[in-house]
Amino acid sequence: MGKEIYLANIKQHNKAQDLWIVIDNKVYDVTQFRLEHPGGEDTLVDVAGRDATKDFNDVGHSSEAREMLKKYYIGDLAAADIPKKSPISCRNIALALGAAFIGITLVYVIRRGVARN
Repeated sequence: MGKEIYLANIKQHNKAQDLWIVIDNKVYDVTQFRLEHPGGEDTLVDVAGRDATKDFNDVGHSSEAREMLKKYYIGDLAAADIPKKSPISCRNIALALGAAFIGITLVYVIRRGVARN
């Protein structure tokens, strides 16, 4: 485990000449890699100084790309800055309630239709 780096510090490294990113709660200084990046320098600059995990994963980087990250690793995101994941989100609860409501309504409508015939 590397040194703990706070997000406030990471946010200061948001320029092409000083470029830090967070991927999977690990901090990388990719300043020297920006010109070699196959997706172009702008791709890295767009995520500089912040958590780039989603962007990194959405592109579908190869195992070689993940291996290359190790060279630029400088520390871990501070535990206080790691977002806490709730086991059930409000969105999931709303979707479940909506589905239940629609299901109950359909059963009611179908039974009324059958009863009338």
